[in-house]
Amino acid sequence: MRVYNFSAGPSMLPLEVLERVKRGITDYNGTGMSVMEMSHRSKPYEAINAEAEALIRELMEIPDDYDVLFVQGGATNQFSAVPLNLGTKKRKADYVVTGNFSQKAFEEGSRFVDAAVAASSADRNFTYIPELNKRSFRKDADFVHICYNNTIFGTRYSCPPDTGDIPLVCDMSSMILSQTVNVKDFALIYAGAQKNIGPAGVTLVIVKHELTNSPDDKCPVMLRYDNQVKNKSLYNTPPCFATYVVMEVLRYLKERGGISQMQKVNERKAKMLYEYIDSSGFYVNSVEKKYRSLMNVPFVTPDKELDERFVKQAAECGLVSLKGHRLVGGMRASIYNAMPEEGIDALIAFMEKFKKENA
Repeated sequence: MRVYNFSAGPSMLPLEVLERVKRGITDYNGTGMSVMEMSHRSKPYEAINAEAEALIRELMEIPDDYDVLFVQGGATNQFSAVPLNLGTKKRKADYVVTGNFSQKAFEEGSRFVDAAVAASSADRNFTYIPELNKRSFRKDADFVHICYNNTIFGTRYSCPPDTGDIPLVCDMSSMILSQTVNVKDFALIYAGAQKNIGPAGVTLVIVKHELTNSPDDKCPVMLRYDNQVKNKSLYNTPPCFATYVVMEVLRYLKERGGISQMQKVNERKAKMLYEYIDSSGFYVNSVEKKYRSLMNVPFVTPDKELDERFVKQAAECGLVSLKGHRLVGGMRASIYNAMPEEGIDALIAFMEKFKKENA
């Protein structure tokens, strides 16, 4: 029996995608072998790589002057790659710290450039997004870095900040493909796949081409964007199978009307869950309403022991991976694209039953 998996990542994948992958696991598209077995230099795999790029370009309406890369190392590797590729003129970068991952990005960036915290929401335990304008940033910064959606704390930007002429870099790992964004608002977007794009092992990078040509001389070869662009993400053996599953997920999204349709579904799911929490008189979400995430919903009961009981009993009912992150505690429901609305209905029904039994 399939459970409703509320994991923050790796997260659930659409069942239809898993079934497609299952059918081709031993013989992909008549090749007589699995994608896991074929050479990344072979024509069948080159076709997968090319289709994955074409689909992400179509779904996100990526302009031609942006490069699309599928790289390794997770989003964390980009904490180093970004300053080593983009922070090479003034060697300055500004970071907006709105949670754990943007803090880690800042700390890693500090190893390579003069990194500054332009704004932070740490003063209220990351329950809001700081108000920003052009004056928030140093005029000579090479780039500004933000994390659009904060997986652990359940916040998100309502719109990207205006950085003027300074390139805006964005970690979109936990919200990419869940809502429409204007790629032209960003100089570089990166996202680990394991939340909305596909399985762990591959990372998407979308970068304006003009910014790929001046990496630091000491930048490792695998982190150089120009090298990945020149080799179409195939400089060395890539995570072939993970990229193939990404292609199948992108096909699935296109068949369902694209990102704008997924956004409507995601907004309905989040609205249902937040409205129940707010009206329950038992559960609490501490995030300021205008900054609430569509993807990650943290909440608590009145008591830590009840939180532990909730997680245990929910798992027994097929609602798994609801334990909150250690920095926040309580529970967290990650409701990415693959989570059906029926999963939200089942969670709310359990929450109501648990409340009646424990209030």
